[in-house]
Amino acid sequence: MVIESQKVEVSATTEEVFTFLSNAQNIEELLPADNIKDFQATETQCSFKVQGGITITLIQEKLVPNNEIKMVSGEKSPFPFHLTIHMGEDVTKQTIGYIHFDGDVNPFLKMMVQKPLTNLFNYMSQKMKEKYD
Repeated sequence: MVIESQKVEVSATTEEVFTFLSNAQNIEELLPADNIKDFQATETQCSFKVQGGITITLIQEKLVPNNEIKMVSGEKSPFPFHLTIHMGEDVTKQTIGYIHFDGDVNPFLKMMVQKPLTNLFNYMSQKMKEKYD
């Protein structure tokens, strides 16, 4: 299952956005506080519980400075996935970014999680935009 968030324009350079997002502890600022519990993080990984008590773990796999942050699911996640945060600069040196998710989800589970995950990634993108507005 592949999901891409909406592309957003962030009023910051890719260097600023990359520096912020490359510290996994900062991901908490992008999550909907009313739907997330037990957030724990180090600089390179984070985990949290979503509604329904499901634990999601994100582990940094590869950092491409000022371009992308690749993360993979941890052992507590309900299914294996890759999550990539893409960023690039427009002509005004602002960042254009989006989240790309690729998960190994069976068809039944896909029906249940596709819409909530799409909403979550769009929410996270908007929170990133708002952070620098």
